[in-house]
Amino acid sequence: MPGGERPLQTGERISTLLDALGAGGAVARGRAEDLVRQVTDMYGSGLERILEILDREGKLDDGTLAALASDELVSGLLIIHGLHPESMETRVAGALDSVRPYLGSHGGDVELLDISPEGVVRLKLLGTCQGCPSSSVTLKFAVEEAIETAAPEVTAIEVVEAEKHAATPAFIPVDSLLVRMNHTDQPEGSWEPVPGVADLEPGDVAGFQVGGYSLLACRTGQDVYAYRDFCPRCESSMAGAILQRALAAPAGGGLLRCPTCRAHFDVRQAGSCLEDRSLHLDPLPLLIRGGVMSVAVPVAAGKGG
Repeated sequence: MPGGERPLQTGERISTLLDALGAGGAVARGRAEDLVRQVTDMYGSGLERILEILDREGKLDDGTLAALASDELVSGLLIIHGLHPESMETRVAGALDSVRPYLGSHGGDVELLDISPEGVVRLKLLGTCQGCPSSSVTLKFAVEEAIETAAPEVTAIEVVEAEKHAATPAFIPVDSLLVRMNHTDQPEGSWEPVPGVADLEPGDVAGFQVGGYSLLACRTGQDVYAYRDFCPRCESSMAGAILQRALAAPAGGGLLRCPTCRAHFDVRQAGSCLEDRSLHLDPLPLLIRGGVMSVAVPVAAGKGG
């Protein structure tokens, strides 16, 4: 797309232009909306015809379908016109798989309960991330973004906690965990590209500056984690930290050791400090957006905050 613009941004621009045209009166807006519908229908019919031709020529195999579905722009167009080869449930499940490493960094996981006919996705938080203060941020930056990209037709995300000690299921505050798509709230942060993170090898630790924000990233096996570059124990930078293998952990490491105070932080358990369980690193969500590894950077993050 022009300037690398994402489909969602283009949709927002179209909506803005329609609103501007609407200032000319109901007739002008009606004509503009009809024009958009006609153009959309034309492109939809063209896409459907392309798929039919590929299928007739025997070129619409699983590999071709997978390639089309993996492209963000093409996938979005196929969804709009009801031509996507994967169901909404399959796409939502895939989106959750993409954020599981980040959820795992909070010592938790997420389970897809169901999707209503109205497009409401119901999820359950599992593990030690239940009810933790960063749960709403996890949804805001990671889960919502992943689901919105994979399944823009989803209308809302509803999340409940797993049962605790066989008691009545507890619900995380509605304001935090009932996240509606197309919300108007100001974002709590921004997604910034950090392509170098994807190049990390198992056991690697590297520091990055993203929009003036310092972060530390590491890879354990296939999973990549990002944390704020700040040791909560000695209140120093983690620059120079090394990744050590925890007992019974898979090869590739699992404990980040602070180079200053030598405290150890478990990257798979929300950066929990082994020497002081009341302390932990600040995890940052990582997602592949538009084919580039990106990190969600908070709007304001003062040192030591």
